[in-house]
Amino acid sequence: MKNRFEPKWKIKKGDQVVVLAGEYKGSKGEVLRVFPKKGKVLVEDVNIVKKHQKPTNDKPGGIIEQPAPFDISNVMLIDPKSGEPTRVGRRIEDGKLVRFSKKSGEIIK
Repeated sequence: MKNRFEPKWKIKKGDQVVVLAGEYKGSKGEVLRVFPKKGKVLVEDVNIVKKHQKPTNDKPGGIIEQPAPFDISNVMLIDPKSGEPTRVGRRIEDGKLVRFSKKSGEIIK
């Protein structure tokens, strides 16, 4: 049976994150894309893989390097104030739901 409700992820495109586990542990980067149904995230310059590309009319062929998605649970948002990894909470301010850093309490844009 499929899940009726999709989980709400606290990481969005454009966020600065740090990798918590795996080969790239400790590296920082910007989130390029989030795959909410799969629970995966694509981070700039992290989890680089080689892909064999066939030549097309506009692209030359060869082996190219590109980032591959990995599990969203292996990344944590960077606090905008201190620059350290932090958990994310949500609260309502001025009638809008906003994300905030649990470490400093500052709102995340």
